[in-house]
Amino acid sequence: MKTMNEINNSFVGMQHPVINDIQNNEPRPKREVMTLRIYIRTFWMDYLVMVILGIIGIVVNGLRPIPNRVFPVYFRDGEIVNPEFGYSFGINIIPTWLSGLLAFIIPFVFIMLMQIRVRSFNDVNTATMGLLFSIISGAVFQVLIKWLIGGLRPHFFSVCKPSINPASVGTGKGFDGLMFDRSICTGDEKEINFALQSMPSGHATAAFASLVYCSLYLNGKLKVFANYRPQYWKFVLFYAPLLGAVLIASSLTIDHYHHWYDILAGSIIGIMFAVGSYRFQYASVWDFRFNHIPLPRIEADYGFDYHLDQLQESMSGSKKGGWKNGHIHGAPFDATATLSVLPTSAQMRGELNLE
Repeated sequence: MKTMNEINNSFVGMQHPVINDIQNNEPRPKREVMTLRIYIRTFWMDYLVMVILGIIGIVVNGLRPIPNRVFPVYFRDGEIVNPEFGYSFGINIIPTWLSGLLAFIIPFVFIMLMQIRVRSFNDVNTATMGLLFSIISGAVFQVLIKWLIGGLRPHFFSVCKPSINPASVGTGKGFDGLMFDRSICTGDEKEINFALQSMPSGHATAAFASLVYCSLYLNGKLKVFANYRPQYWKFVLFYAPLLGAVLIASSLTIDHYHHWYDILAGSIIGIMFAVGSYRFQYASVWDFRFNHIPLPRIEADYGFDYHLDQLQESMSGSKKGGWKNGHIHGAPFDATATLSVLPTSAQMRGELNLE
């Protein structure tokens, strides 16, 4: 009867010949040394698209909202119909500029701190560009929705300053003439435009696009959810950026800039772009064996082949778990190529004489 260590060693021995055969069929091209010229040649299109999207976002954000929103103000008895739109107009607890700055700075600090162990320009570039992809794409996405759909902010009536009284009810549009549009507003036009663009929340989108991305990056580098039980501080650190995102987004209900459903919509958009951007840049989102490895761009035609030899070429921020010695087995989630070189459960039972 073979011991478990002998069986484990035989597993590793089975993997490398198959992997080498695959590699020999299509030899990897010689790697180019990264220079400024090669970097610009490789990534100039990405930066150009980011600039274009940034310009689109800035321009659209300054445009007059497309929909002509109608809303009731009073019932016939003089009661206010929607008091949730009657809050006072004040100052953001977290201004827009600060929200955008935090969205970039917090994850970037963690990316740079991780280089104490990883020490990889490729990882810094991959992680930072992914962060920018998430923030910029999410921002343009939500700005277009605000412009084309929008909605009334909680402080809408405060900036609209409608020139109407209960006696004028019945002269509007819709059933019983209760509905009016922005033509009854007497406030500042820019403030009215802003107050008509409530859904989704831009703060929530930026917070979740960046800080969910940050949590995914920390998970990939520190192996929070992996094949071993890490120290508790890693678990806490993984959720800390998520707490920050929730606090930033939720503050908008205190200063009456957004409704809870605006925040929920913005959060979903941010999460969507955070997960998409991370997977766009890294070999996996949750597969602990590969989710710290940047996907190739210079050798994009060759691609990433998801075999365990790759673990020797890209350093994780953690030394635990075994992905540096080739003893990791199994294929959770989307990295399944190594399953073909592993024995089945029936073969394992046969090796152990359990049948």
